[in-house]
Amino acid sequence: MLRHILLASGLLAAPAAMGQTPPHLLAGGCQGCHGVAGQGGHGIPMIHETKTRAEFVAVMREFRDNQRPGTVMGRIARGYTEAEYAVLAQHFAKPE
Repeated sequence: MLRHILLASGLLAAPAAMGQTPPHLLAGGCQGCHGVAGQGGHGIPMIHETKTRAEFVAVMREFRDNQRPGTVMGRIARGYTEAEYAVLAQHFAKPE
């Protein structure tokens, strides 16, 4: 019943209607290693405002294509779409 109410009100359909996962949900996958603010630490690189959006996306593609070494980043990068790379870049990259 609650699901029907939420669907009727549009609350469950909102992310699908937007056509993308909200940035804070995508970023959650990064925060486990890189920290809540992308600050890194303990051998994990900082990702917050270290690259432009284009550089961030390029690095993700390099991990995806096994052109950049990383312990798990190749597998992680293959789990995101190009559109999600752009959302993550907007969330973590330095302002342009």
